[in-house]
Amino acid sequence: MAHLILLVEDNEANRVLLKDILALTGNEVLEAVNGEAAVQLAQEQKPQLIFMDLQLPGIDGIKATKILKQNPSTRDIPIVAVSSYAYAREKQLFLAAGGNVYLSKPIDVDLILATVSRFLP
Repeated sequence: MAHLILLVEDNEANRVLLKDILALTGNEVLEAVNGEAAVQLAQEQKPQLIFMDLQLPGIDGIKATKILKQNPSTRDIPIVAVSSYAYAREKQLFLAAGGNVYLSKPIDVDLILATVSRFLP
């Protein structure tokens, strides 16, 4: 059974790459380019997993994660950060907001696939 994954990434090249990797899992992928759209799509579509860039225009990925984790209808959706900034403070803020896993760019295909398998067996 295919699952629904929400991919939140404002950089088109990164979004295309991640979408292609996620497509290898056989799951359906929704896309958002900012935090506002991510929150709206997650609340409407209820994906089973979210990959969230943290550096986004408008609402950033940390704030979007916090909003989703505070909402009873989306709080149980696992959120995986994919960020080009490997700063300890950013990771701490994301995890404190309720995020589940923090991955650093550059994108590691095997790690992305293993993360999907971890949350969507």
